[in-house]
Amino acid sequence: MKEELIEKIRRRTARLVVVGLGHVGLTTATMFAEAGFQTTGVDIKREIVATVSSGKSHIKEPVLDELLGKSIKEGRLQATMNTVQAMKEADIGIVCVQTPVTESREPNQTYLQEACEAIAQGLSEEKLIVIESTVAPGTTKKLVANTLEKGSGLKCGEDFWLVHCPERIAVGNAISDFVENARIIGGFDPEGTEVAVELFKTVTKGEILTTDCTSAEIAKVAENTFRDVNIAFANELALICEQMGVDVMEVVRLANTHPRVNIHKPGCGVGGPCITKDPYLLLHAIKEGNFRSKIVEPSRELNDYMPDHTVRLLVRALKKAGKDVKTSKIAVLGVAYKGEVDDARNSPAERIIDQLKKLSAEISVFDPYCKESFGAKKAKDIIDAVKGADCIIIVTDHIMFKELKLGKIKALMNENPVIVDGRYVVNPAKARNEGFIYVGIGSV
Repeated sequence: MKEELIEKIRRRTARLVVVGLGHVGLTTATMFAEAGFQTTGVDIKREIVATVSSGKSHIKEPVLDELLGKSIKEGRLQATMNTVQAMKEADIGIVCVQTPVTESREPNQTYLQEACEAIAQGLSEEKLIVIESTVAPGTTKKLVANTLEKGSGLKCGEDFWLVHCPERIAVGNAISDFVENARIIGGFDPEGTEVAVELFKTVTKGEILTTDCTSAEIAKVAENTFRDVNIAFANELALICEQMGVDVMEVVRLANTHPRVNIHKPGCGVGGPCITKDPYLLLHAIKEGNFRSKIVEPSRELNDYMPDHTVRLLVRALKKAGKDVKTSKIAVLGVAYKGEVDDARNSPAERIIDQLKKLSAEISVFDPYCKESFGAKKAKDIIDAVKGADCIIIVTDHIMFKELKLGKIKALMNENPVIVDGRYVVNPAKARNEGFIYVGIGSV
């Protein structure tokens, strides 16, 4: 009976298992343990399980290390590789595995399928399964429910409960987002929704919104798709401004004084694990029909084009400085997909560096947080990166890049130095006054 599980949740005696200990899963497991639940985190990577078991986080996230270490020390959180056994001992299973897309932009459901198959082997009556992973519309009702039923011999909505409660955290702000943001709970059936509401009331201060699982799935991918489309509009506006000889940031500033307008900032590309794939998950549901995307897919294509456009601006600026990209040293500042994080997944830096390598440029890469360099020479610090460089290209809006001492930087570089600002972190007037050839996306 659902009342028994609800009572366990209220008393914090319900046992939880969180499958997948990436950014979402590790945050989820830690926060439920912090709320007083006995929680087991599961991952297929032995090194992640070992790191978590030692009380340390394998990802860079403010406050997470402290909370994780506390929960491990106090015995509320443990990590294992055995999903089946963990699920047998748990009342609630939460799935937080990655859900990428393939090279052909189709959902890669391998990790989700394998997680559900393992959970099914440990599933018994009156347990709740929560899917936090972002999925294509229809996945919870079809793939997840069918896999759990087939593997357990139980009936979804009768013997056990299933909901989709999509994650809403951002890398670099995961703990705050987990606690403060509203949560959407999409139930396979009303009873499961009721149990899940009680569960998430224990860890979130935000509003809890209930709906069906398919609506929840669409709402999640629509959130990131909206952002992608807005960025694409800003990028297209930048391309228009370049042709018209005006500064896009001035245009955006003026347009955004309208109370119902909020144009995003253009840039050298969109990265990260979510915005780059969620539009494809949204579109997947209607692939079999005759519908052809007129906004979402073209927006994704435009944002994917921006790294190439940025390299073209760089080549043009070097020519203006009397230089050839083939004989120039380029300092790439930032490989993380956004500022103040160490995550380089789908970063536009990868394509920019790849294009520069094809042009035979000498490349030096510096990022204060990321170990990744996408095959280019990694500088030990910013001085090492810019010394003897002909051009700086800023790909990530780390705070330290916003605080560059341009005069000191210029003294380290070759004559007629160029700045290509892919994130608008440098003041154009100051850069030009210091003697740089400055180029931004959509600038004059």
